[in-house]
Amino acid sequence: MHPSATHVADVLAGLGVTGQVRELPDPAPTAATAAAQLGCEVGAIANSLVFSADGAPLLVLTSGAHRVDTGKVAGLVGAARVRRADPEFVREATGQVIGGVAPVGHPRPLRTLVDQWLRSYDVVWAAGGHAHTVFPTSFAELVRITGGTPADVGADDPAGAATPAR
Repeated sequence: MHPSATHVADVLAGLGVTGQVRELPDPAPTAATAAAQLGCEVGAIANSLVFSADGAPLLVLTSGAHRVDTGKVAGLVGAARVRRADPEFVREATGQVIGGVAPVGHPRPLRTLVDQWLRSYDVVWAAGGHAHTVFPTSFAELVRITGGTPADVGADDPAGAATPAR
């Protein structure tokens, strides 16, 4: 396994997460590619998106069914401006590269918002620190292990998605 994924697996174990980091046969840099390989709905993928909120890193764990509304997020965190971070900013903030950013295992704790849409799934899949790795978790566990705040982060009309049936 890639050293970044091994680090994330060790952090997850230390946090009491039972879901194991697993390697996928192909890279899964997007929610759609991850869902296709895992055989799940795209909404069950927890995208780890890093933003710059007035220059400070902000991690938003959003459902693959959502597009993040940066205006809404700015209001939630009290920032004048929230924008997608560039690859260098992401690597500096997380120690990981875009396409495989895990919710944990960063050099410093990151302020984190967790999309409430993920609550709709019993099993949520998150990146494991590398584009080839993921791990199963839950909404509640993501909130716990990240110290994140549950939030409505998506645009009013999720990216073509319907509310998951329950």
